[in-house]
Amino acid sequence: MGSYFKLPLQAILAAVLFLSPLWLMAQEPEADYVSETFLEQMQPRDSVLIADQLKYGFSMNGVEEGTGIMLPDYSEGFCPGVEIVSPWTLDTLQIHKRRKAPKLMDIRGSITITSFDEGKYQLPPLFVVRISPEGKADTLAFSPKVLDVRTMPVDTTSFKLHDIKGQIQYPVEFREVFPYLAGALALALIILLAVFLTRKYFRKRSEADAKKEPAHIRALRKLDKFRGDSFWLPEKQKTFYSGITDALREYIVSRYGVSAMEMTTKEIFDSLKGKDIRPDLYEEAKDLFERADYVKFAKYVASQQENASAVPSAVKFVTMTYQEELDAESGNAETGESGSSVSAPAGQTKSGEE
Repeated sequence: MGSYFKLPLQAILAAVLFLSPLWLMAQEPEADYVSETFLEQMQPRDSVLIADQLKYGFSMNGVEEGTGIMLPDYSEGFCPGVEIVSPWTLDTLQIHKRRKAPKLMDIRGSITITSFDEGKYQLPPLFVVRISPEGKADTLAFSPKVLDVRTMPVDTTSFKLHDIKGQIQYPVEFREVFPYLAGALALALIILLAVFLTRKYFRKRSEADAKKEPAHIRALRKLDKFRGDSFWLPEKQKTFYSGITDALREYIVSRYGVSAMEMTTKEIFDSLKGKDIRPDLYEEAKDLFERADYVKFAKYVASQQENASAVPSAVKFVTMTYQEELDAESGNAETGESGSSVSAPAGQTKSGEE
């Protein structure tokens, strides 16, 4: 008929040997019920309704470790009107340890059943074969239960058919949306931080690259932005002259060491009087700065001719003063080579002035 497994040492596991229905029928009349079966609802309520699932099984206490268990086979039918949902399961309820003796265990076996028809059903008794560790077998019979299945009572006088209802739409709560809002906010902050750090990095890099350039190159590049007549309109002349004079101020700081960024026009040109600047360049640059002051502070509107000469005058001041610097360095180098005087190399003088 099959084989059986002994209960293992560490946990109570019973192997199942299926018994044929004929053997059950032969044993049932002669068996004496040793205990009652149990019938428990998996969803407890005051009555058993159609399609409710229940556990039907038995309990055995004091089972010695190493005992084999054989359970009945219901694959060909259990009870008319009652169906088996899941097969036999054995659970260990408790283990009793003993000194110098095998453990004793309380076990529980059950199947899951259900019914889809109203009525009372006499469930079959449960027959379990227990085989001791010495090989002795005995049959244990557990008394059956009655399954009473009911339906929901319907008042036929007031009963009325209704359409199928749709799904209930519950309002969205803030606590459900909060994780998504927090995640979106965190992502936005990360993106903004990344953009800020990237722009800061490239700005510092461009400033560092700009500082490596000679002063006259930086000044000419800034002045080149104001070429053309796009800034000659009266409302744009303040920006036009401010940009030109700021570029010249930065050049004067680098070229002559004068703090032109914090000085007024008079202070700047008073400081430049002692420098080696041609008088015509000096006066032309001074006129450009004074015209810029009138435009910025006195609401003066410059003429087209004055606007057209602004950028060329600034460019002329930068290029001519730089050329004079180169000529002076070249003359100093030639004098040093002839031995009439000692001077620093032209390259060092240039880098120091820039």
